[in-house]
Amino acid sequence: MSILTYLFIFIFGAIIGSFLNVIIYRLPRGESIVFPASHCTSCGTNLKPWHNIPILSWLMLRGKCAFCGAKISYQYPLIELLSGSIFLVVFLKMGIAWATLGIAIVFLLLLTMSVIDFYYKVAPDSLNLLALTLAIVSVYSPQMLLENLTYALLFAGGFSLLRFYVSYYLFIKIKRQSPNLKQASWVKNYNTIPAYIEAMGEADIIIAATMGALLGLKLTLVAIFLSALLALPAMMLMRNETEASKQVPFIPFLAMATWIVYVFDTPIMAYLERMYA
Repeated sequence: MSILTYLFIFIFGAIIGSFLNVIIYRLPRGESIVFPASHCTSCGTNLKPWHNIPILSWLMLRGKCAFCGAKISYQYPLIELLSGSIFLVVFLKMGIAWATLGIAIVFLLLLTMSVIDFYYKVAPDSLNLLALTLAIVSVYSPQMLLENLTYALLFAGGFSLLRFYVSYYLFIKIKRQSPNLKQASWVKNYNTIPAYIEAMGEADIIIAATMGALLGLKLTLVAIFLSALLALPAMMLMRNETEASKQVPFIPFLAMATWIVYVFDTPIMAYLERMYA
């Protein structure tokens, strides 16, 4: 591919990243991601087309609204830069193909959900299910479609069982500390026990399925282990916080680990083969 092709792919990814910023801001608020047109969140003035140029507009405006001078978050150019970079790396790795486009969009959706999860500790089902669907159908052969579906179901089921087992363990632990609690573990437990007994969210299960479809069995196991390592420092830093603030958004770590393993899949697989040879 030529330099112009690389540049086009990066710009295309950055343009999608600009739209992702709209999704990150509006979707958790229940607003339409299409209407109204892009506007300043401080003064409400509609932006001109030249105010929406990815990365460059933020730099030219020096991070301030052209109308009211309000500061524009660093998040906007950062998401655009990351989106363009993700697109470029995926296409460099996989070549130009429709399946490659689907995989690149999956990673952009993971990026979007990571930011939303960081701010709100939730992940919209619309984005999560779209990422899973694209991860399954973005294939280079019919055989890959069956493999992707198999691994997606495998890790969705595995995470679901893990969630039930660990959540039940946490329920029993808290129940022993509450001698006045008489209900059985399957009766009204969500009304009597704080929500933090959930070992993981349902969104994490769908993310695990997406990871399985993208990476396959061995690499997904590596990514899950890596995500736990990446999350460990954050958990250690928050160990003295209140129960509500102790909830660590896990999707950013799952997404980050998935990206790292995807990019370095060849050396990781070679290491695994040497280890178990």
